[in-house]
Amino acid sequence: MRWALARVSCLIVLVLTVAGCAAAIARNPVPPTLEDDAQVVGMATPVRFWGDELPPNADAIVREKWAQVRSSRPDLLAKGRRPVINFLALSGGGSDGAFGAGVLGGWTAAGTRPEFDVVTGVSTGALTAPFAFLGPKYDAALKEVFTTSDTEDIAIARPVRGLIGGDSLASNAPLAKVVAHYVTPEFLAEIAAEHRKGRRLLIGTTNLDAERPVIWDMGAIATSGSPEALELFRTVLLSSAAIPAVFPPGFIKVAAGGETYEEMHVDGGATREVFLVPTQFMASKIDGRLGINPVRRAYIIRNGHVAPEYKAVKARTLSIAGRAVSSLIKSQGVGDLYELYVFARKNNIDYNLAYIPGDFIDTSTAAFDPVYMSKLYDLGYQMAAAGYPWKKTPPRMAGH
Repeated sequence: MRWALARVSCLIVLVLTVAGCAAAIARNPVPPTLEDDAQVVGMATPVRFWGDELPPNADAIVREKWAQVRSSRPDLLAKGRRPVINFLALSGGGSDGAFGAGVLGGWTAAGTRPEFDVVTGVSTGALTAPFAFLGPKYDAALKEVFTTSDTEDIAIARPVRGLIGGDSLASNAPLAKVVAHYVTPEFLAEIAAEHRKGRRLLIGTTNLDAERPVIWDMGAIATSGSPEALELFRTVLLSSAAIPAVFPPGFIKVAAGGETYEEMHVDGGATREVFLVPTQFMASKIDGRLGINPVRRAYIIRNGHVAPEYKAVKARTLSIAGRAVSSLIKSQGVGDLYELYVFARKNNIDYNLAYIPGDFIDTSTAAFDPVYMSKLYDLGYQMAAAGYPWKKTPPRMAGH
């Protein structure tokens, strides 16, 4: 994956070099004064909110969830027992998403994998999240995607077009075909059915115009009944995995002030590598108002390494840029793990963290190398099948 990041950095440098000569693609962005009013075209109710602030209707969102739980899973709220809420958060990481897929498969084999009440995903984690949300019956599909795909199954390079005025240096048409193959009307119906039980699937993107994270309620999209729901669901997944300048952004039509505009959404990792819910959420306040007292457990899978890794860098501009960007991404990801730890402590959530062990060496020779991904999948599977040693604190704390 580090090889891929270096390549990405080189391409971005080239983009910046010629950006002044290229004509921009015409679009109609949302005016800054209407950012908070924009609603997705075709959706009768809101299906997303800003990821860096508590939604104004947060109480209503939580009340709806627990009303659905009471209706469909009354045993969860039986007298004399505390309901257990399990969160699963899947980070970005490109081909390193094979690790998370392996952990899920091995967890199933161990017989200890819970049904997750809330599943969140960013970038490669966004592609994994719907399968994880629907449960072990999709483990085989996850394994296939993350052990047999190569770079040509994900992207088609088109650097010339990208440099002379396009919106990216590669087409993600192959990846779009993979997403469309799995995300069918029947798949959407399964997501909708679980949403009606009070479970939630949340995907993170970055609104590039606003420089802000956006959290999409994928179950709300699935239950909307809109003819646009299937295409929007697929677009959000592709947008979350769209590395800026490398893959094309997702353009989402919104309405505000009586006009129609286009939002530009890219990789959720541009603003955060992993998330649960907005960090302003206070469980104690919500629980008191609803008269509930759940046990909350968060399982966070970081699809990547967390420790510094030594590598001699060639004294060349693009090598230096590539190494600096990969270091920046890793540091941001580790910082997100600390933020989630603080959030978990504040809300009395049991914190459990998994990441690629430091002694597993990246031997990939392409952005998506099926040989490397198969080895990484097997590692995650074997560790989880044996009983994953979840970390209870972020890296570099308590001596690990």
